[in-house]
Amino acid sequence: MEVTNKTATEFVLLGFQELPSFQLGLFFIFLSIYAATLVGNSLSTGLFCLDHHFHSPMFIFLCNMSVLDMSFTSMILPKLLDIFVTGNNVISFNGCITQLFFLVMLMVTEYFILAAMAYDRYVAICLPLRYSHFMSLQVCFLVSFISWSIGVLDSILYTILISSCKFCRSNKIDHLFCDLKPLMMLSCSDTRTIEMVILGPSAVIGFVPSVMTLVSYIYIISTILKINTKDGRLKTFSTCSSHLTVILLFYGTVLGMYMRPKSSYSMDQDKVFAILYAGVIPMLNPLIYSLKNQEVKTALRRIRKQMLC
Repeated sequence: MEVTNKTATEFVLLGFQELPSFQLGLFFIFLSIYAATLVGNSLSTGLFCLDHHFHSPMFIFLCNMSVLDMSFTSMILPKLLDIFVTGNNVISFNGCITQLFFLVMLMVTEYFILAAMAYDRYVAICLPLRYSHFMSLQVCFLVSFISWSIGVLDSILYTILISSCKFCRSNKIDHLFCDLKPLMMLSCSDTRTIEMVILGPSAVIGFVPSVMTLVSYIYIISTILKINTKDGRLKTFSTCSSHLTVILLFYGTVLGMYMRPKSSYSMDQDKVFAILYAGVIPMLNPLIYSLKNQEVKTALRRIRKQMLC
C-alpha cells in the first residue's frame, strides 16, 4: 500500500517476501535461533545471579549482556516469526516507533557495557593489586545504571525526532524491523536537520566507549607481551579472549550495518547484518563465555554432579 497524500499510520515490513517458497523453512530456522537465544541467555543469567561464586564485577556485566541479548532478539524475531506464519507484515506507526526506541536503547547500552567490561579486564590484568578498589560491586552497579540511562536518553532523542517526520512517500519498509536508516529513506520531511541533531550525540556516544575499549586493549596487549613465559601469556590472554571475541562480533556487524558508505548501501546486505546482530550473535554469546571461561565450566560441572546425585 502506497501513501501519497497523508502521513502513514502503519508500515509494512517487507522482510523476506522475495523468498515466498522459503517462508516455512525460515520460520523454523528463526524459531530455533530465538529458542536457543532465550534458553542460553536465561541459563547464563540464572547461573550468574543465583550462584554466589559469580557475584563479581565481570559477571554483573555478563548478566547485563544476557538481558540485552534476550531483549534485542525479542524486539525483532517474534514479529518476524509472525510474518512467516500468518503473512501479517503490517506494524502500526506507534508499534514501529516503539520498536525503534527499544532497539536504539539496547544497542547504545551494549556499547557502554562492553566498554565497561574492557575496562574491567584492563584493571584485572594491568592493575591487579588495585582491582577491588577500582571495580567494587557498587561501582559495577553504578556503571550498569549509567549505561542503561544513557541508552534510554539517546533513544528518547531518536524517537522524538523520527516521530516528528511525515511518511507520505511509501509505508513499505524493505527491512526486517523498524530501523533508523530505512525510516529516514521513507520520510518526505526535510531530514537534514534531524540527521545533524542525531549525528552529534551519536558520534559522541559511539566514540567514547569505542575509544575506551580500544585503549583498554592496547594496555592489555602491551602487558601480556611483557610476560616472560608463553604459558603465562596464554593464561592471561584467556581471561579476556571471550570478551574480545564478542567485541569483534559486535563492532563488525554494527560497522557493517551503519558505517558503510552510501555508494555501497544495500538493503539485502543490511538484512544479512541484521540477522547476525539480532539473531546469531545473541545466540552465540552465552556459548562463547561458557566455553572460554573456566569459572563457568567449573560451575556447570558442579551443577551437573549435583543433578546426577
